[in-house]
Amino acid sequence: MHWADFEAKNLSKPGKDGERQSIVIAAGITPSGEFHVGHLREILTCEMIYRACRNWSWTDGERYVEIEQLLSELGMTIQQWEEKIQNERAKNEIVLEFIFIVDSADPLRKVYPFLDESYERFIGHQLGNIPPPDANGAPDYSRYDEGRGDSYADHFLSPFVEALKKIGVRPRIVDNLSCYDNGEFVECIDIACKNTDKIREIISNVSGRDLPEDWFPFNPVGSDGSMDGVTVTGYDYPYVSWTDSLGVDGRSDIRLGQGKLPWRIEWPAKWKIHGVTYEPYGKDHGAAGGSYDTGKEIANLFDILAPQGLTYEWISLKGAGAMSSSIGNTIGPMDVLEIVPPEIVRYLIARSPPKRHIDFDTGSALIELADEYQRNCKELIDGQPEDFTKLSKRQQKAWVVKINQIAYSQVYDITFGGFSGEGWEDEVADAASDTHVVSFRHLALLAQLYPDDTDIWKSLKRSGMIDSSFDLLMELGGQNIASEYFIENGIVHSRDGFDYVQYMSSDVKINTEITEKQDWDISLEEAAWHHYSSGKNMGKTSTLPRRLKTIRNWLESPHFPEDFRLRIQTEISSGAIQNIDSRDLEYLEALHRTLQTIDWDSHHINDCICEQAKIRQIVLRDAFQLLYWIVLDQNFGPKLANILAEMSRNDVLNLLQTAIDELSS
Repeated sequence: MHWADFEAKNLSKPGKDGERQSIVIAAGITPSGEFHVGHLREILTCEMIYRACRNWSWTDGERYVEIEQLLSELGMTIQQWEEKIQNERAKNEIVLEFIFIVDSADPLRKVYPFLDESYERFIGHQLGNIPPPDANGAPDYSRYDEGRGDSYADHFLSPFVEALKKIGVRPRIVDNLSCYDNGEFVECIDIACKNTDKIREIISNVSGRDLPEDWFPFNPVGSDGSMDGVTVTGYDYPYVSWTDSLGVDGRSDIRLGQGKLPWRIEWPAKWKIHGVTYEPYGKDHGAAGGSYDTGKEIANLFDILAPQGLTYEWISLKGAGAMSSSIGNTIGPMDVLEIVPPEIVRYLIARSPPKRHIDFDTGSALIELADEYQRNCKELIDGQPEDFTKLSKRQQKAWVVKINQIAYSQVYDITFGGFSGEGWEDEVADAASDTHVVSFRHLALLAQLYPDDTDIWKSLKRSGMIDSSFDLLMELGGQNIASEYFIENGIVHSRDGFDYVQYMSSDVKINTEITEKQDWDISLEEAAWHHYSSGKNMGKTSTLPRRLKTIRNWLESPHFPEDFRLRIQTEISSGAIQNIDSRDLEYLEALHRTLQTIDWDSHHINDCICEQAKIRQIVLRDAFQLLYWIVLDQNFGPKLANILAEMSRNDVLNLLQTAIDELSS
């Protein structure tokens, strides 16, 4: 069972009285600096569990068997349970929600390396109440507009939200500072202030940390707007009295957001006010004596149970350690999505159990990850093994997990509607089919050979990887060709007057804003191949323009591995001269002759290379290294036959002739 399904299964069980349990899954983050790809682990972990809960909570099929067994113990039939669910759902008593809490009430803790020293005056101020940085890291007061414009928190949150949309994540965003301002924390603040000694004892006993004598479970904002150096002198609902570092005495009204709870108390307070039932957390929070352990105890004071959750490991930038917004060793989600297709980013998380550490590598390991994704896609497209029932239970489970990994990797949520119903494997295979046919590795090869996208589409057509159904894709990819489809006001139409958009569900329309957007965004693209056509290759090609764009960005970035960069030679190089000798002459001459007459495609070229080597008892590895030296001036590279097939026959023959001439001289 996939890890997301395992969590969802436990969350979706009916309660002791047979009632359907509300599920609120929460993720959270402090917008102290640029969000990085490491932050995607928490939010994608939550989102995949949310998708799984939609499946486990609302579908029928095989999974009802387990639910039926549970209900039988409660003396309730499936039909009675369904009627109860419908009644409760009608009364809005059932909740299945995914929220993303932005901790904008947290203070600026220091002047980070990416900030100008002028931010010194804002240390201790809440992130939602200070100006955003400009291009030079200095406070941008014009954008802030005295609190009416963008804040520091908004500045770092906005690009992250855009990145989330690109990978198919659309939670309800909760601004924590607004929750304080709106009075949502009042009850919890009051309870905490009245139970200072109890909370102090909990934190001391559970964490082993002794708190200062003047510690108080509420941090008021002082006269200068900072929460640093403010000492609480008393509490009389609704006011917290204090003296700040300037010697000013004042009081904060807990109903008006004039301060915040410390983290170890705020976390369980958020569980209460948002009804959180599930929240993953980093290993620092999940450690013995960490904030989850203290939160469970403090939650009792708020008359709630701590939500279920799991500890997840960090994502590290390979060679740079764990990523941190505050120290700057990051690569942002938007940067990642410029060079990595979103389904590969999702696959990185979907394939890895949350407790497994991930090294994020945008170099050669990215190609290996994409290859692995492609292989799994191919297995699904090839279909379930004929002898599936003869496989061991472990092998059968591994097959199902693999399907789910690919399913949760899709930007468009294909899980909703059930994995247990008939045909669900086909739906997952359809979603993955474009990657199977045109791999990341092959596109990276073509992108280096052809500056013009049109030449790439022609190459793919020549090789049979795409067919005439690609015409719609070409239109969407910006190529004005004679397509039977056209775009008008963000909607795809057929030239015969039939509007394919009618096949799209209202939910898809809402999620992609199809009626409002002119641009062809990722979600809409994913929806298109689901709903427009069942043509032979529509599903296999519809993400190609976007994938090609990310690969071109990758090629131009410092992240592209130099070892994979192609340098096609036009004449014999000095490196090749040093690595070939007269013993290779006969082989090269025979290869030159036979390449003149074969069909010019990768299959026949590869056969020719291998056949001529075997005739002369040359080890294939040596033969390919020889040709790599001649073609690329190195002893390795992408699949050689694919490279040669994209070159003209004359160019290949001329290059071989230069090597022959060198050896003959």
